[in-house]
Amino acid sequence: MSEENPWKTKSVTTAYENPWIKVEHHDVLNPAGNPGIYGTVSFKNRAVGVVPIADNGDTWLVGQYRFPLQEYHWEIPMGGAPKGESAEDCALRELREESGLIAESLTPIGRVHLSNCITDEEGLLFVARGLTEGPSDTEETEVLTVRRLPFEEAFQMAQDGRITDVLSVLALTRIRLAGIA
Repeated sequence: MSEENPWKTKSVTTAYENPWIKVEHHDVLNPAGNPGIYGTVSFKNRAVGVVPIADNGDTWLVGQYRFPLQEYHWEIPMGGAPKGESAEDCALRELREESGLIAESLTPIGRVHLSNCITDEEGLLFVARGLTEGPSDTEETEVLTVRRLPFEEAFQMAQDGRITDVLSVLALTRIRLAGIA
């Protein structure tokens, strides 16, 4: 089986663009050779998530109201890494901004693609250790609740559906399966 692109693009138009995303309409020939359309969303930032792990095994979650879902959610500290900022620098910045934690070390635990049938969004995940607590510095769009809890409780939240954010679920699950919490 070939790994070559079976889609042929006839034309592309930008339907919408803002500082964070670009939505494009593609007129295509599908893999069977028939005319079709495809819509894509390109992200201008990479998604970066970080799981802080204390010396005693505790972790921290942040809670916030998520506008697109119109629901309150618990998740790991995360944000977007703009072009020119390393994922590691973003993870450390978001950790400090959202939870007030400063980490001595950062370990990568994975790279993922989110909803790859429609977007090119890439997610990068880290574990932070050697933590020092300080004040948070949230953005004007964030009203956050910070919660420290045993890692196992956060993992159970990811498994039973109390945490639904895919980066959070994946990061907590990878850490638990690897036995690094």
